[in-house]
Amino acid sequence: MVILDRDGVINQDSDAFIKSPEEWLPIPGSLEAIATLGNAGFTVAVATNQSGIARGLFDIDTLGAIHQQMMRRLADLGGHVDAIAFCPHGPGDGCRCRKPAPGLLLELGRRLGRPLAGVPVVGDSLRDLEAAVGVGASPILVRTGKGRRTEQTLPETLAGIPIADDLQAAVDLILRTYPDPAR
Repeated sequence: MVILDRDGVINQDSDAFIKSPEEWLPIPGSLEAIATLGNAGFTVAVATNQSGIARGLFDIDTLGAIHQQMMRRLADLGGHVDAIAFCPHGPGDGCRCRKPAPGLLLELGRRLGRPLAGVPVVGDSLRDLEAAVGVGASPILVRTGKGRRTEQTLPETLAGIPIADDLQAAVDLILRTYPDPAR
């Protein structure tokens, strides 16, 4: 299993939020990278904070339409995502699902029947990496999205984690490091 953040890893990020399917633009090579994972036998999941729902910028139906667009674009390339977990809450809501809390990753582990120990988790923000560490998974930072900024401020506790230029480079690393997708 591999768990991916969405905004900044799979698609272009926006400080104004991705509020519609039209605003969802894949990062070049990211969809092909996901297809590569699936074709290699990996279960692929997405864990994404979506506080735009709590902020009233879009609703759950719109989020579903965005994810349907992502799935259609992936299918066109022979790829798929096995599960998506999202947090609709705002930063101050105190929920257990908003990364860096572990809730989204734990939900994916339960839904997919997979232990999270050592599972690669690819993200562009500190909260993605902290959520991975919190469940015993293996964080990988990508430099897309907010990743370059995150790289400059990595705390000592995350020194030495793998860093990749983009999702394709992270997938190449995963395929070399985790040759058995059943892990």
